[in-house]
Amino acid sequence: MNGIHIVSRRGFLEGVVSAGALILGAPLLKAGEADNAAFHPSVYLGIQPDGTVIIVSHRSEMGTGIRSVLPMVAADELDADWKRVKVEQAIGDQKYGSQNTDGSCSIRDFYIAFRQAGATARVMLQGAAAAKWNVSPTDCKVQLHEVIHPASGRKAGFGELVALAARQPVPKKEDLVFKSPAEYRYVGKDMPIIDRDDLCMGRGKFGMDIKVPGMVYASIERPPVLGGKLLSFDDTEAKKVKGVQQTVALDGWKPPYGFQALGGVAVIADNTWTAMQARKKLKIEWDLGEHAAYESEAYKKSLFDTAHKPGKVARNNGDVDAEFARATTVHEADYYVPLLAHAPMEPPVAVADFKDGKVVIHTATQNPQAVQDTVASAVGIDKKNVICNVTLLGGGFGRKSKPDYVAEAAILSKKLGKPVKVVWSREDDLRFDYYHAVAGMYMKAATDAKGRPTAWLQRSVFPSIGSLFSASAEYGAPFELGMGWNNLPFDIPNHRAENGPAKNHTRIGWLRSVANIYHAFATHSFVDELAAAANRDRVEYLLDLLGPDRRLNMKPDGPHLIGPGDKVDNFPLDTGRLRRVIELVAERSNWANKKPTHGRALGIAAHWSFYTYVAAVVEVEIDQRGQLRIPRADMAVDPGMIINPDRVKAQFEGAAVFGTSLAMMGEITAVDGKIQQSNFHNYPVARMSEAPRETRVHIVASTEAPAGVGEPGVPVMAPAICNAVFAATGKRIRELPLKKTKLV
Repeated sequence: MNGIHIVSRRGFLEGVVSAGALILGAPLLKAGEADNAAFHPSVYLGIQPDGTVIIVSHRSEMGTGIRSVLPMVAADELDADWKRVKVEQAIGDQKYGSQNTDGSCSIRDFYIAFRQAGATARVMLQGAAAAKWNVSPTDCKVQLHEVIHPASGRKAGFGELVALAARQPVPKKEDLVFKSPAEYRYVGKDMPIIDRDDLCMGRGKFGMDIKVPGMVYASIERPPVLGGKLLSFDDTEAKKVKGVQQTVALDGWKPPYGFQALGGVAVIADNTWTAMQARKKLKIEWDLGEHAAYESEAYKKSLFDTAHKPGKVARNNGDVDAEFARATTVHEADYYVPLLAHAPMEPPVAVADFKDGKVVIHTATQNPQAVQDTVASAVGIDKKNVICNVTLLGGGFGRKSKPDYVAEAAILSKKLGKPVKVVWSREDDLRFDYYHAVAGMYMKAATDAKGRPTAWLQRSVFPSIGSLFSASAEYGAPFELGMGWNNLPFDIPNHRAENGPAKNHTRIGWLRSVANIYHAFATHSFVDELAAAANRDRVEYLLDLLGPDRRLNMKPDGPHLIGPGDKVDNFPLDTGRLRRVIELVAERSNWANKKPTHGRALGIAAHWSFYTYVAAVVEVEIDQRGQLRIPRADMAVDPGMIINPDRVKAQFEGAAVFGTSLAMMGEITAVDGKIQQSNFHNYPVARMSEAPRETRVHIVASTEAPAGVGEPGVPVMAPAICNAVFAATGKRIRELPLKKTKLV
């Protein structure tokens, strides 16, 4: 659809607009495309007869502010009064394009589409007013929810122009004239999120808050080892618990894992507490399967055994082997990052109501379309018969784009013939996560008299996310290797990146900043080691390693220099922008004047991820007992054009805490195939005394295309912290988490 339509309430979005509203169909940009893109039909914006502007948010809100920020773009181009804008959450529907709120791409992929939606509405309203007043549309302008004719002083509100606007021709997207930055009313300004008051007053609706009539509650005992199968169970004692209605056996998954339910035994009860308590009384016999032999320490050794052998080449510039053969100074190091869990504050939860071949879902999900696909497959219906209503999310970090928990609710609802609410406990959340991959990395460099690398070899070994979708996937997927591995922007003449195979023994998934976490830890820790060996200032060394400013196109075999006239995408890696954030963070952190003292020092790291440039300087202090504190973290950020600066700052402040948690204490381990961590007592997150005491975010003003902000702040934290620890104590951290290393 590419036009304006008068539609019924259900024709736009169930319950969003009244009959007779003006609906604007805006072309939707495909994810990852900007210019000359193919478009899909979509509906983003409607105007009701009373003048209320309805803007549909098709992405999920989990603290990033996206429910507010994308609508800000459309409202600004329309020049709507924000007080008269109502934002509604979209249900899962392919007409909106990708709804997967992952990968820090919501603004990057939909900024243009929402801008076009607002501009199209503005042009149509101008045309309607011109027809009404018998004047030229060019003589009319939209100003704060009204169309005005300056020459005569006539004005008309949006609502009174709805019917006339519906008869206006739809402007071609190439004919749209957008606002200049000087005309922006909302874009680039600090704006409170639309959910602020509801969240502060406890009125926000999260997945855990959903109730439907006739609903029962389920708690599920799942196989303790990935791939385990149910042999038998005794529910005699469980059924004696007051409030228990019945137990239900659930079939296990069929390879590949994907987002399927894991199977097990569900206890159905009058409330969640009863279901969880009765579940403890189940007596179950499992066939644990092949992964029962999985042990974290043995697996770690196998990763390094592989990393010390030649791997699959992901990038090869120059002649690394020849340079190493003639080198007089060679440095080597191994780095390790363990499995990590998402641990959002709200564990997975879903309500499903299967009836007459259709299922209505209410859930906290990052990807309602994945819910539709997964549930449809799980209960054997067409995905168009899966209605997914999206609640607010109490955190996500990538976990809630994997809807296995929603499949469980749908399967149980079909079996029971009534609505079912599945609630995961914190123990479930940690023991049955889609874990961030464990990784072993080997680094090697030959250096000249100034300590600058003349040859650089890096090998990374980790179980791939691809194993979720293919049992044979043992090498890193291209997108994983493109996350800080085969695209390092250093000016090194001989550079090779390799990747070795690793078999998965747990479900591997994406977590906030994905493979950048372990790749950035290895590469930027190694850079610090080389600088230390050369006795050079870390900032000066890092800038020297970047070399001259240049723009690099990210190709499968690594970065390639962009020459005059070369055709490039919208997001080349610009080493000048990376240089700028390094210089800025050094300046704002007072790097030059804060020399290391015993027990207190600064560390720096800089990384490019999700098309955003970030540099961090972290200050650490370590007392005589070995307790580490972080008085301050400075982060310089260049994400291109910014829609809401306040949200950008919040995301990087949050990333500083999240990254600190992973660096200092994040670790998931397995013995006999079973995950050992179960709650925050043995999978802690940073408390107030452990998180950075002060985080300062320094934003680079930019007119470049908007990029990601939700994830890019995470990768720099671990190497910056560990580099500071070395400067303060002389102890080099090559294995995370930090809690495993005695600092005094």
